Amino acid sequence: MSLIKKHVEEFKVPAYHNEELTEVSSEDLKGHWSLLFFYPGDFTFVCPTELEDLQNLYSEFKELNCEIYSISTDSEFVHKAWHDKSEKIKKIQYPMLSDRAFALSKQFGVLKEADGQSQRGAFLINPDLDVVLYEVSADGIGRNAHELLRKLQAAQYVDKYGDQVCPANWAPGQDTLKPGIDLVGNL
Repeated sequence: MSLIKKHVEEFKVPAYHNEELTEVSSEDLKGHWSLLFFYPGDFTFVCPTELEDLQNLYSEFKELNCEIYSISTDSEFVHKAWHDKSEKIKKIQYPMLSDRAFALSKQFGVLKEADGQSQRGAFLINPDLDVVLYEVSADGIGRNAHELLRKLQAAQYVDKYGDQVCPANWAPGQDTLKPGIDLVGNL
């Protein structure tokens, strides 16, 4: 079952952000693009490399009016302890959400119930709270923040210019395609 165009259901979860314990809700996602970035767990192996990779591009995401929300089933207290202990995680400036009640992991279909953890899932949400892109990976496969940024740029382009589409490997400034009968069989 596809989650494309799925509307984000209401939620409110604890979070760790800017050295404070706080809450994030579905209301906080309104009016801007959001990347919900699920990962299996704090104090693990691949996860800190992914979160650091996102942090390295955080300013570019923010320039595109996109907030990053990392999400695991660990508590906000564990997020703080990880932030205090790990050099990679200490750099993080985006909110780290706690999904201890599994509400978000279930909503987006990434909960591994037997493990009490989320799979690696990335969900790009538009300002109207609809899913426009998602990918889910096996535990051992780290994701690429540059590719997620490129996909955000493509999603925003398509959102703005609905009569045009972005071909494979498209990057801002490159040619797009305008679907129509004249393209059939000519690509």
